[in-house]
Amino acid sequence: MSDKKALLSSIPSVDELLNNEHITKLLDIYPRTVLVDSIREYLKKYRESILQAEDVHKLVLSHNSIIDGIIAYVKDKSGNNLKNVINGTGVVLHTNLGRACISPAVIDNLVKISSRYSNLEMDLAKGSRGSRYDHVEEILCYLTKAEAAMVVNNNAAAVMLVLSTMAKDGEVIVSRGQLVEIGGSFRVPDVMAQSGAKLVEVGTTNKTHLWDYEKAIGDNTKALMKVHTSNYRIIGFTEEVKSDELVDLGRKKGIPVIEDLGSGMLIDLSKYGLPYEPTVQEAIASGMDVVTFSGDKMLGGPQAGIIVGKRKYIDEMKKNPLTRAFRIDKMTLAALEGTLKLYLDEQRAIKEIPVLRMLTEDKEEIRKRAEKLYNKLMHSLEDKCSMLLCDDYSEVGGGSMPMHKMPTIVISISSDRISVNQLENKLRSNETPIITRISKDRILIDMRTIWEDEFDIIEEALIKALE
Repeated sequence: MSDKKALLSSIPSVDELLNNEHITKLLDIYPRTVLVDSIREYLKKYRESILQAEDVHKLVLSHNSIIDGIIAYVKDKSGNNLKNVINGTGVVLHTNLGRACISPAVIDNLVKISSRYSNLEMDLAKGSRGSRYDHVEEILCYLTKAEAAMVVNNNAAAVMLVLSTMAKDGEVIVSRGQLVEIGGSFRVPDVMAQSGAKLVEVGTTNKTHLWDYEKAIGDNTKALMKVHTSNYRIIGFTEEVKSDELVDLGRKKGIPVIEDLGSGMLIDLSKYGLPYEPTVQEAIASGMDVVTFSGDKMLGGPQAGIIVGKRKYIDEMKKNPLTRAFRIDKMTLAALEGTLKLYLDEQRAIKEIPVLRMLTEDKEEIRKRAEKLYNKLMHSLEDKCSMLLCDDYSEVGGGSMPMHKMPTIVISISSDRISVNQLENKLRSNETPIITRISKDRILIDMRTIWEDEFDIIEEALIKALE
């Protein structure tokens, strides 16, 4: 205990530390109150580490270590909680990492719009109040061939707004095989209940027929609904009703038909080697009255819930009180408009929208990028770790194409100096966190989701981790 007392008494005071030249320099960057509070918090943790230590002789404690610790603590505490990370997992639409990356082609206008006043809700031609939806409605209608469009803050909100407007206090018929749960445990039945619509389930988990819908239609049926199961697949003895068949039934009975596409796609990516997924254009062409989909998944834009369809229904939604609660801001609109404009040229969209580029990139192109980083790392780390270039598989992620595995190249790393879990933790704790995956007691960095301007950061992080 006397050793602990000696260590505790040797800790410098806050005033002493504030006079240290290295700490004083921090006052040019951080407010004095923040610095003083950080020093006190750090010293408290420092004292606790001494008191809790079983063997104080194993502690590496010094005046310099306190100074270095305070500097690191202040920087960490004053940094942004939301920060860029490097995605080495190979999951293109990684929900935990923000899903779709916005195209660099969109950024300049996004910065201009968000940092200055804009015509968000002003009709410049008339000099009067306008609608924020006008900024993207025309291009959405052009790309999807829908009569009208609007955008809310995410697809769950889009579905709730549609149901609240078209089916409140009424019944909506949905196949049991399409009662999906999306991210964060949000379920279609729960969203429907909150909208004020009553769910009527038909068919079975694996098979639903057209006559199942027809038999369930009653006096209080307000809509038929089809939900695309983008985040899972039922394989084997299955059957579902096609969109055009459901639309024909709706027309026959005078009931609107809604389709939630979930991820939402404007380009058929099967021509680029990915599994077929229904596009928004196909849903509209089938006669669907209203179609909803996400902005930050396969579309490759910002988080948004996009609603396209018949004008009479969209106009009603714009008047729904929920619309104000669900509306998107100027930054989302700017990012979405810029992303949608890239779709006017399919090849440009494939090249410049990060999600589409990553999904369609050829394995040999990934290999070239992998070899470049591999050679860079070998030059710096050859004697510190075992490093291999290996074939592996990436995933789409974001609840999209759940069965699809994309051939990729990974850099596989292990070291005798540190366990694989310790290495993963150090990379994840880096100033710019590097998120990897572990397989067979080795760290894997999947090159499909790595950008070339991240190479230096990865190299520096590995050098530091393996010191």
